[in-house]
Amino acid sequence: MSSRIVSDPNVMMGKPVVEGTRVTVETILDELGAGESIEQILEAHPCLTRDDVLAAVRFGAEVLRADVAYPLPKSVA
Repeated sequence: MSSRIVSDPNVMMGKPVVEGTRVTVETILDELGAGESIEQILEAHPCLTRDDVLAAVRFGAEVLRADVAYPLPKSVA
């Protein structure tokens, strides 16, 4: 897993965040999924770097590689 992404039960209820911030991986992925560019995310969260955003994407990909079934509704878009 990425060393930039950490989880602490005392920060954001233990959700994975970018180290040293309260910005969750979930927030970053939601914003990217909504069509925001990395530049827009950096503008909205000045505490982040481009490498932080990319680390969040890598973390999401690593989590999804786990051998777990994710039931989805028929439409996820």
